[in-house]
Amino acid sequence: MLNVNNKKKKNFFGWLTGFANPDTDTSDFTLNDPEFPESALEMEEQNNNERELSVDVHHTPTEIIIQTMPAGVRPEDLTISITPEIVIISGKRDAPNGILPENYVLQELYWGPFSRTITLPHEILPDEAEAISKHGLLVIRLPKIDKTKQHQLKVKML
Repeated sequence: MLNVNNKKKKNFFGWLTGFANPDTDTSDFTLNDPEFPESALEMEEQNNNERELSVDVHHTPTEIIIQTMPAGVRPEDLTISITPEIVIISGKRDAPNGILPENYVLQELYWGPFSRTITLPHEILPDEAEAISKHGLLVIRLPKIDKTKQHQLKVKML
């Protein structure tokens, strides 16, 4: 039985695939709960109408790399906000037109707004960051600040 009390968003991959991991699923529902939602639309209404985007974050000596798969979302519909310590990725996946809810036999894909806030393990240079999307995979490269690098400052005479 699944029952977690903290009110975090459900993992986006879980919504996309319909699979839930008891170790990471943060839904407020249990399978025996009479309030357990019958459909994805009901789940959406009960969970603040926004899902969490799944990401992979790794780093090299010079950069932090974030990878995510916002499938079905055009690059112009994604927003990536960056500070030296935090990255926020948000967007919205539009549902296909013309399909009535009563015509679904099974509906596991998530349609609607999503976001993810990532606290970075190292400070980065936001102005030098880049984001590239290829075959549905979004890769964000964030150059780390080199705190050991020294600059020599020359004194000007006035």
